[in-house]
Amino acid sequence: MKRAYTLYRVSTKQQVDRERDDIPMQKQACREFAAVQGWDILKEFEEKGVSGFKVSANDRDAIQDLKNAAMKNEFDVLLVFMFDRIGRIDDETPFVVEWFVKHGIEVWSVREGEQRFENHVDKLTNYIRFWQASGESEKTSMRIKTRMQQLTLDGHYTGGNIPYGYHLVDKGRKNKRGNPLGDLAIEPIEAEIVRTIFTRTINDGLGSYRMAEMLNKQGLRVHSGNTFRSLTIQRILRNTIYCGYLTAGDVVSPFQPELKIIDQEVFDQAQIILDQRARTDDDKRQIALSTKGKAMLSGNIFCAHCGSRLVTIRYRDRYNRKDGTEVVVDQVKYACYHKTHKLCKCDGQTTYLADRIDAAVSEVMRTLFRSMKGAPQEDYIRRSLMRTKAVNQASQKKTQLDLSKALSQLEKLQAEIGRSLIGESVYTADDLAQSIKRIKEKIAGYEALLSSIRQDEVDRIKQLEMIGPAYAQFQSWAEEFDNASLEQRKMITCRLFNRIELGRDYKIRFEVNMTYKQFCTEWTGEQNEKSAVV
Repeated sequence: MKRAYTLYRVSTKQQVDRERDDIPMQKQACREFAAVQGWDILKEFEEKGVSGFKVSANDRDAIQDLKNAAMKNEFDVLLVFMFDRIGRIDDETPFVVEWFVKHGIEVWSVREGEQRFENHVDKLTNYIRFWQASGESEKTSMRIKTRMQQLTLDGHYTGGNIPYGYHLVDKGRKNKRGNPLGDLAIEPIEAEIVRTIFTRTINDGLGSYRMAEMLNKQGLRVHSGNTFRSLTIQRILRNTIYCGYLTAGDVVSPFQPELKIIDQEVFDQAQIILDQRARTDDDKRQIALSTKGKAMLSGNIFCAHCGSRLVTIRYRDRYNRKDGTEVVVDQVKYACYHKTHKLCKCDGQTTYLADRIDAAVSEVMRTLFRSMKGAPQEDYIRRSLMRTKAVNQASQKKTQLDLSKALSQLEKLQAEIGRSLIGESVYTADDLAQSIKRIKEKIAGYEALLSSIRQDEVDRIKQLEMIGPAYAQFQSWAEEFDNASLEQRKMITCRLFNRIELGRDYKIRFEVNMTYKQFCTEWTGEQNEKSAVV
């Protein structure tokens, strides 16, 4: 009696016995087939939720265990319900089957019989079978992807992990078997936690690790019952569903107001912070990596002499009074990283007292916020930007006209080359070559100018869209700055200033973010920066 091993596989764990290729049905068919053949089934291998199209045989434990058993001559027949249970990869699975046969194992399918390799026809048949299976998998994958995208465009939940802040409700949708399908709805308690995550990221600058730690200490858990992790927080902050948009790959649903938990402006502010903290170019990063330090500008102040980011250090000074008692003074200082580590010839100071710098910067910020009282109103700025946009469009139209004329001239000059070569043109080939070179340079200039004008228009449109939120944000900072926590002041500073540079003799240079500079009457004009000595 031949010894048989069987292999059963399904691509999803949800397949049940009503499906054509579920494991209970495969098992029953294989056992009946083996009984007819007079084989003894010694061992049965099951793979649940394993794609034979996406997962290589090298990464499937069942295939590797079967190969090891074949090498040890533990069985004579490998029996499957259909050959595609072994796999569906056209450039791999045929050779897996051939490997077993070459090692003395008969490979049988309940539906398709035995796969032999006695001639070239057998090899071709074997290859064509899995080529067809691979094609079917590709078509199935495309159908599923298209269907998922269509459901997303219709605003429906397509499965997977339920996002934190939501739960499933029955809205009457059913699948093809008539079973109810769940749709997402806001979970009020979790939604409030989501808002907290966004708010504390923006206002307090909490990183994902500190945020997860804070939530875990409160006894909160994700849907699986596990604790919050840094990655969980980052996924929440990156998920557009909280603004009311479902996504499936590159497809985004229309706005779903019933799913909205946070405003788009809040989401956008969080993205800026995440993107800044993810920057590999440390010198260009504007948002501090952490707000844990005791100094207000830690992580967001630079040396005016060498450009190095200043680091925060704690300095303990000891001295004795006349009565002999020892006094210990703890001070926080900003230090030039390059100079302290002798990485370059920096002619600035090595350290600066943090309290003195923080107080000076705070006073500058109060001056900016006081200037808010005389700042132009939102409507005035909007009208000004609209006028600028109109001028931009006129300039764009003129440049486009000049470009069209230049292209027409180039076309005529190029047509003249042929006449010049046969002696019918009044121009020599050299004259035409020089003219074509000049007109091409002119065309390149027009194209560059047109690209710049169009980009400027895009920037102006973004400014128009951000006027309202930026104006409200600036007003909020002006009202709350004096009563804000140190963490909140750090984040306000990071977002208000593009860059703060500190030089010898405590000279500070400020570069105000242009988004907010337009609301500061004392900082208007062509100047992008100001300096102060403290």
